[in-house]
Amino acid sequence: MAIHAQNISSKRKSFAGHRHPLKNKEVFVWTVQRLIRGWSPEQISGRMKLVFPRDLEMRITPETIYRFIYSEKYKHRKFWEYLPWKRKKRRQKLGRSVHRGSIPHRISIHDRPEIINENKEFGHFEGDSVEGLGHKNGVHTEVERLTRKYFAVLVNSIDSEEGLKAQEIIFSSLPEIARKSTTLDNGKENHKHYILREKLGMQTYHADPYSSWQRGSNEYHNGLLRRYFPKKTDFSKVTQPDIDDVVKEINDRPRKCLGYYTPNEVFFAKLNNQEVAIQSRM
Repeated sequence: MAIHAQNISSKRKSFAGHRHPLKNKEVFVWTVQRLIRGWSPEQISGRMKLVFPRDLEMRITPETIYRFIYSEKYKHRKFWEYLPWKRKKRRQKLGRSVHRGSIPHRISIHDRPEIINENKEFGHFEGDSVEGLGHKNGVHTEVERLTRKYFAVLVNSIDSEEGLKAQEIIFSSLPEIARKSTTLDNGKENHKHYILREKLGMQTYHADPYSSWQRGSNEYHNGLLRRYFPKKTDFSKVTQPDIDDVVKEINDRPRKCLGYYTPNEVFFAKLNNQEVAIQSRM
């Protein structure tokens, strides 16, 4: 008995002062599972508070997660590869060029109603294209500004015909309350934007040249898509179900701007004119 007690005492002493890298085992497992799913430390921290509102043990700050990811002890796990830009150190990013040429029936973003600018009304989008290898093909994307729900459709070429076709696929599936307007860049693929007004009754606006920040939500979401399909991806080898799987994963991630609800949760609540309520733990 004495030997057994001594062994227990020695074991306890060896772990004295050794705190779990992420507070406890439950927090560790919950965090790592979501890092692998592509969630950011901020999303993990915020969602944890939402899912475990009364469990103070299930709390962790984004900075603690970052320190864990970059710690010497866990560097070999390469958790940084699951961060937004898969970099060993945090850095900034750059933007995309603009097509020169007149756009028929163009309405400037500066003439857009204040209710859209203030982001207080449901049903207003921002659109753009993600180009593939050699600028030959790609993906047309739209994001609803209020809920951050993301849509993406493969296009065979970056031109006005394919761009319009993708927009019609996205918007025709939505009720009128959910498709009131879209704000686009000045690329050639958006030259037939006015047909959306004629067919679907949507208003269309265009940002200033070289001003991607005016469509910040769309630029951000296209960056998320690039994590899965980096530059020079040949989208002719990608299927729409592949795109749909990625978009679903993006729309199922909690967002700080949504109180750590997901875009899907908020979007469908708006469609049903309901307040958001968490139904299950993700």
